[in-house]
Formats: sequence, structure tokens, C-alpha cells
Amino acid sequence: MNSAQVDAYLRRLGAEHPAWPTADVLRELQLRHLQTVPFENLSIHLGEEIVLEEKRLLDKVVGARRGGFCYELNGCFGALLAALGFEVTLLAARVYGEEERLGIPYDHLALRVRTVDGGDWLADVGFGAHSHHPLAMGARGEQVDPGGTFRIVEAGADAAGVRGGHVGAETADLDVVMGGKPQYRLEVRPRVLGDFVAGAWWHSTSPASHFTRSPVCSRVTEDGGRITLSGRSFTVTGADGTREVRELGTDEEVLGVYRERFGVELDRVPVARKTG
Repeated sequence: MNSAQVDAYLRRLGAEHPAWPTADVLRELQLRHLQTVPFENLSIHLGEEIVLEEKRLLDKVVGARRGGFCYELNGCFGALLAALGFEVTLLAARVYGEEERLGIPYDHLALRVRTVDGGDWLADVGFGAHSHHPLAMGARGEQVDPGGTFRIVEAGADAAGVRGGHVGAETADLDVVMGGKPQYRLEVRPRVLGDFVAGAWWHSTSPASHFTRSPVCSRVTEDGGRITLSGRSFTVTGADGTREVRELGTDEEVLGVYRERFGVELDRVPVARKTG
């Protein structure tokens, strides 16, 4: 990523160019990203190709001021962080589904970020409702965040975070838990963006993928709540958990919400793609 692209990305986030890649800077950038760049699967329902290459992702997220799903958002965010001097590692994860069954390999892309002041963090701007701030990779106790209470534990650990047997901390898979419920299982082995192509294709085309079922666009609000447009249902969730749901009747209303609440300019309403 060149300096002009970095500057454009930071302008999109409303952030200043940081002097040093510190934990405080990472914390600010992640929150700004969640508030500014929506988590959305609209390309799937607009018939747009999803290409996991840095230039194409920057063209979409920065140039076209769109959002994306995990591979796109964390792929872009990781490139920005690396350009700013952070040490960034792409990590693959499998998402927990019904009955705590794990999803496909390369189900999710998250970031391990090391900062100049010695921090080792899990950064994730591509999981929808998740932590607003980076989580400490090495901590095994509760981490209280505006998005909920999180824990990172070795995979297979019991409710107290204790795992039977001995697995080295640098090689063990990790479960990310929110409010006592496992969210996804991280592999700590470093990956590259191209490793996730098959996962992105599956999530973009399979009837079994929740991304193909309905258009979704969501972001964190400035007061710590969340707004989500799913199909034609617009939900405003307050920081205190209160929810207001409104059904949008016309295409003009839908396009207006995309434009005014998410900053996404579309020339037509995404229609749920037919699969299978």
C-alpha cells in the first residue's frame, strides 16, 4: 500500500496519520473502522465479483466507500496496519454454528497485531457484532469491552479456562468466547490472503452459507450501539441493548438508508440471490 492509499484510507476513517504503531493507535483505528466501514455482503446480492487482492479490496473499501465481509474488511485493515508499521499476521478461524459445531476451514479471517509498545492483540473488524476494541491475545481472563465480555482460551479448555494435557501457547488453537458462548476457533499459524479464496467463494455461493440468504449491512454507531439493515428490516440497537425495528416499504427508502446511515451509494436494491 503506497502513501497516497494510506492517506485516503485514513481519511475514510476520519483518523490522523499516527506517529507510532502503538496499542492506543490500534484501539482507535479499530473502533473508527467499525463505526465507518460497514460489515456487508451486498456484493453477493448485486452480482459483483469478490476478489481477494489488495488493490481490488482498496478500490472497493476506500475508492468506492463500500464495506465487505471478513475477508475484505480484515484483509484491507491488515494492509493498512502493516503500512503504518504494525506487525500483522493473518489468521484463519472456523466459526461456531448451531450446537457449537465448527464451520468450514478458512471460515473467517482475523488479525494478530503486535505493537511497538509490546502489545500482542487480536484485531477484528469483520465479524459483525463483536469486540469494539482489540483483545489481548495472551490474556486468559475476562476482557470487558463495549461489545460484550470476551475471553480467549486454548481450544478445548473447560469453563474455567483450564485445558487437559499440555499444549504450547504458541501452537495451540484458541477459542474466542463472548458472554460465555464460543464465537470462533483461531489457528495461530500465519496465513496469506490467497489462502482464503476458497472460503470466500463458498460463503458467496453456497446455499448453506448465511451470507447468501439475505443482504445485510451493519455498523457500530457513535454511541456504542449498532444499526443493521437486513433485507428491508432496519434495526437500531442502543448501547443498552434496546432495539427498534422498522420495515422499509419502497426501494427509495432502502437506498436512502444505505446512503444516509451507512454511506453506501447504490443504484439498485440488492436482491437475495437464488442458490441451489
